[in-house]
Amino acid sequence: MNKHKIYKILKDYHWKVKEIKRIDNFLEDTDFKGVAQYGTEAAMPTGQGVVSKALENEILRRSKKSERLMEYIKEVNYINERLHLVSDDKQKVILDCMLDGMSITGISKHMGFSRPYVHKIQDSIVNTLAGD
Repeated sequence: MNKHKIYKILKDYHWKVKEIKRIDNFLEDTDFKGVAQYGTEAAMPTGQGVVSKALENEILRRSKKSERLMEYIKEVNYINERLHLVSDDKQKVILDCMLDGMSITGISKHMGFSRPYVHKIQDSIVNTLAGD
């Protein structure tokens, strides 16, 4: 994965984890309620073209949501599978802060480092995660 993509994943990691949970819960809920009909009612035309089109659209929407879920999981797993590569204590703390959703400014205030220094460490983290 290229470094630009890794920077983006680190920046978005926090909300993507939340979105993975939300989409997963949504996709588990089928919430389809049909009504059985019997006798002559079952044989009568019902104008279900509108209903079937609505169901088709919902299936497509869920399919796209599922694809997005898979992409987010892939990105989050990419980072999680490489966390062990970061061995420096300062890098570990800054990486944790980033994954928790803290901004560079917030991290610099928290750690007592300048923003340029935090960016330098962030660059080092990305290089490590990229395998450089």
